[in-house]
Amino acid sequence: MGSPLGDFIRTKRDSIQPQSLGLPDRGRRRSPGLRRSDLATRAGISVEYLTRIEQGRDRNPSVAVVRALADALGLDSAERDHLRYLTKITGGTCSAHRRPGPPPREVRPSILETLRLLEPGIALVTNRLGDVLAHTSGYGSVAHGTGLLDADTPNLTRYVFTDPRARTFFADWDDVADEQAFDLWLGASAGNAEWFTTELARTAGPDFTRRLNRHMVPRRGALRLNHPSGCELHLLRETLELPSDAQQLIVLLPADDDTAQALDELRRRSHGPLRAIS
Repeated sequence: MGSPLGDFIRTKRDSIQPQSLGLPDRGRRRSPGLRRSDLATRAGISVEYLTRIEQGRDRNPSVAVVRALADALGLDSAERDHLRYLTKITGGTCSAHRRPGPPPREVRPSILETLRLLEPGIALVTNRLGDVLAHTSGYGSVAHGTGLLDADTPNLTRYVFTDPRARTFFADWDDVADEQAFDLWLGASAGNAEWFTTELARTAGPDFTRRLNRHMVPRRGALRLNHPSGCELHLLRETLELPSDAQQLIVLLPADDDTAQALDELRRRSHGPLRAIS
């Protein structure tokens, strides 16, 4: 049985061409990427120890070993953060006896008041599992007609992977799907992520599972939306982390004049109040 940490290290190792690290090409091999022996040598650990980590038989590598593996794999800052996070949740997996369940959905009154101050802008409160917990009327106008907010408890991750309309609404659906799958690893706890992914895997199918397990750290650019009204929206994303709540406040801003004009038109058509979902 593997582990999130081992899966990430193995996936990164398979994605690296030896030549990019100045290593010789040793000819054809059964699997692509960097050999386990080469990575172990670069990290200063034994092949047997690296094998145990990758296979999930050693779940508590030291800080020094984790740092050495990050250096040996040439990870950037975002990937290093993810490696440290996976080390933390992997080490805690064996001691977690509590049955996993859904995270809390309540939004603090002060956060709701912040949303009201952002009206008529486009903003929402969500958690790492993709639950849309509250949103402004501006966000409602952008999502209107897409099916995203139709459920009693809307969830962005479930929408992306199970609603066919999502592939039209998100112009860069593949990138958004990678982002949503990756963010599940950053949930409030390993148990919460397990609860949701077990539920979602039954309906989302193998594409979701593949994206989740390859640990692709996303490069979050502008969000391009094909609105049902016929306009294309280019939106910049600003995210405020709410660590004590395990939530995020996300504000979407027009990236160009055409988008700003289109948003003004959408607001004129749709007038709705702030919505909190609990």
